[in-house]
Amino acid sequence: MNYNAPAWLPGGNLQTIYAARFAPSYAGTAPVYRRERWVTPDADFIDLDWLEDASLSEKPLVVLFHGLEGTSQSHYALAFANYCRSNGFAYVVVHFRGCSGEINLAPRAYHSGDFEEIDWIVKRMRSARTGPIYCVGISLGGNALLRWAQEAGAIAKETVNAVAAVCSPIDLAASGRAIGKGFNRQVYTRMFLQTMRPKALLKLTQFPGLFDKQAMENARDLYDFDNVFTAPLHGFKNTEDYWERASAKPHLHEIKIPALVVNALNDPFVPASSLPHAAAVGSHVTLWQPAQGGHVGFPMGNFPAHLKTLPEQIGTWFEHSQGGVHG
Repeated sequence: MNYNAPAWLPGGNLQTIYAARFAPSYAGTAPVYRRERWVTPDADFIDLDWLEDASLSEKPLVVLFHGLEGTSQSHYALAFANYCRSNGFAYVVVHFRGCSGEINLAPRAYHSGDFEEIDWIVKRMRSARTGPIYCVGISLGGNALLRWAQEAGAIAKETVNAVAAVCSPIDLAASGRAIGKGFNRQVYTRMFLQTMRPKALLKLTQFPGLFDKQAMENARDLYDFDNVFTAPLHGFKNTEDYWERASAKPHLHEIKIPALVVNALNDPFVPASSLPHAAAVGSHVTLWQPAQGGHVGFPMGNFPAHLKTLPEQIGTWFEHSQGGVHG
């Protein structure tokens, strides 16, 4: 696997922002989705967007778990949809609770270690399909996906053939500190809080007293937000407890299915110093840590560039991972 950033697009921030805002995600017509709603075991719901021709159960299926505040219209989701429709894969984007455009019903949302939710989702996928199932997790979704593979251990192979985590903050404390400083705080943190805070306050109207409204309105970074909302609503004592227990990095050696962990070394959110080395991850895990790419960026080619690199590299890796090849 390889990636060479365009000379006209240097640095992690430019590669991140350009990919998200400007680079074409697909060729030709936009991918068409069919929405399906699943009722969860706790009487809430999640929405799934299926690529229009994803109904055949024997086709290989790519399941995408999006990143923080992502949707099926995120640049990376559309890029994977474009790849799948061109290469014979069925494809579905799973929206975490509250991310599909409609507030969910339960007194909870989603978080970086939500492996129980993923377990329920992939088992339901498997019950309806006979072909291979490959899961891709982007950023937050990738950390949660790795946590699922770690918790499932050897029985994961009964459900999923392989997983890939893309630009995931597998050391949540390191990434939380990085996004809370300097340029990251002024740009990325503000962007995330613009949607996260209003959704949290909507949750408060559903469940008065669920958390401290004033503390939420005062939250200026993800540490504060997680301390007020994410941690207590999902069974953690505080931000430190959440970031420690939800991080995938300490448990990568426990994964027993083929797993690809992709992290660009110039990712603004995920410090290179926090990434694992090959000796620490176990024989089922492949690390791809290119020097460039930014955070879920990887634009390639002449202006206006394209976003084919990640889907093509990961799709090829999936097809070669059936035998559990490492390296």
